[in-house]
Parts: sequence; structure tokens; C-alpha cells
Amino acid sequence: MRTKFVFIIVLLLACFVAGPAVYAQGGVRSGPDPSTMRDPDLEKDSLHNLEVARNYFKLKKAYVASLMRLEEIIAGNPNFSKIEEVLLMAGQSSLWLADSKGKQSPSQYVTYEGGQKHTLTPEQFREMGRDFLTRLVTDYPNGPFTKEAQDELSALPPAKPKEAKP
Repeated sequence: MRTKFVFIIVLLLACFVAGPAVYAQGGVRSGPDPSTMRDPDLEKDSLHNLEVARNYFKLKKAYVASLMRLEEIIAGNPNFSKIEEVLLMAGQSSLWLADSKGKQSPSQYVTYEGGQKHTLTPEQFREMGRDFLTRLVTDYPNGPFTKEAQDELSALPPAKPKEAKP
């Protein structure tokens, strides 16, 4: 009987001593920051689109198809783990379409506004490319693709001031 009593006292004492150590991990219950959470299915889909866009961009020189895939990633998954590479390739595709480089005609890139479709001018392609590259440089200043984006931006003519529409 006495050994049972001593055993219970030791057990209770152990619970009281170890209890505060368990509460020291209170922040774990909240989980990771939601802004850094990535949906695995969306990440997988974006990675597939990036691989296809890379193939179009590097091997086939199909900059219209590449740009369309990359824009899909930018619009659908802005927290993509490889968004820096996506922004660089989108910027370069836009700039090279402005110069009519590649195997696809820039007129194959179609946008829809107000139910009507239209193609972009070389200046609009340049502006779009400048926007992608500027976003890369400002959002990821220490990234692995920033130097290449800065080189592309420095090779561009200065941007024309935007005119206010009446």
C-alpha cells in the first residue's frame, strides 16, 4: 500500500514538473503563415506549365505559346515557388515578340477587351515586358534572375510617359 502511495506521489510530481514544458510550445498550434502556404496541386500544375513554357521558349522559339503559359502561372499562382523564373521568361518573351523574333508571329497573341479581340503593337509588347522585368527586380532584388532582368531592362529604350485618357 505504501509503495502504491509513493508511486502515485511520484507520478503527480512528474506531471506538475513536465506540464509547463508542454505549454512552452504554444505557438505551434497556429501553424505556418498563410501567405507562405502553397497548394500542392496548384504548385504541381504551375510547375508543369513552367516546364512546357521552357520547352516553347528555349527549344521551339515559340514565344507566343510560352508567354500564354507564363501568364497563366502569374495570374493563377502568384505565390509559385519559381515565380522569379516565370517573370523573367515572360518579360523576355514579350520583348522578343516586340522585335518579331521567334517562329510565331506576334499577331497570334490575342487579348480580349469588351468582347472584342485585338493584337498588341510592338510598343505594347515592350511595355508588357518592361512591367514583368521591373516587377522581378523590385519584388526579388536578391534573386538569381535579377541580374539578367536588369541587363534586359538597361538594353531597353526609356519608357514613354503614359498619356492620360480623356
